[in-house]
Amino acid sequence: MDKQDNQSLKRLEATVYGRVQGVSFRYYTQREAQRLRLTGWVANQSDGSVRVIAEGPELPLHQLLQFLYRGSPMAQVDHVDLTWGAATNEFHYFRVRYL
Repeated sequence: MDKQDNQSLKRLEATVYGRVQGVSFRYYTQREAQRLRLTGWVANQSDGSVRVIAEGPELPLHQLLQFLYRGSPMAQVDHVDLTWGAATNEFHYFRVRYL
């Protein structure tokens, strides 16, 4: 990967609110992130939200974000809080994380 490719890697941190637990949201998020070749994790939070940290090229991250606004088939997404940053390259794959 050359320097320019490395600079184009971004980090998306998102918290998804709504009916997003108990509806296979983490499974579908992991599947979509892996399809997009992103790294990071997804985890349920104690307040009923789902937290997502994903890293990769900007376009696939935007595609994952579109999925997060839509959610899994049984989910109902009310809103998504998100922040963008530079990739840390700390992940090797995308997984479901159990906090």
